[in-house]
Amino acid sequence: MGGFWPVADVLAHLAGRWRVERTVRDLASGDEGRFEGVTVFSPLAGGGLLHEESGTFTWQGVARPATRTLRFLPGASPGTADVRFADGRPFHDLDLTSGRHVADHPCAADLYRGEFTVTDADHWRSVWRVGGPAKELLLTTDYVREG
Repeated sequence: MGGFWPVADVLAHLAGRWRVERTVRDLASGDEGRFEGVTVFSPLAGGGLLHEESGTFTWQGVARPATRTLRFLPGASPGTADVRFADGRPFHDLDLTSGRHVADHPCAADLYRGEFTVTDADHWRSVWRVGGPAKELLLTTDYVREG
């Protein structure tokens, strides 16, 4: 892959439907899982986007349905986003004006560090490294725009 692809307005860029493939590696045990599905970013009343992810997560040979909902709200500066959990709790900020962003999210004793990169108009990736006493995980998610 080449360099990063700057995004002037993250909410406008993400709007729509994306095919999702995620690998989840447990760095302590070496176990690896996989999620395959779709994420839809649809308009929220009052501004922002509703992120609805659905698909199948396979872990240790067992496939289960999986869903996740987030809210991507307008951020503190133009073109950025304030990402929140479905219940409104803060998750992380997102600024892709350079095509790359790093965000931290402390969760109890663990720290989630996410790196977001955009490679072109139709491809972006998030890599979350989770470290702490309870877990050591690496989650890599690739998004490809559909239609």
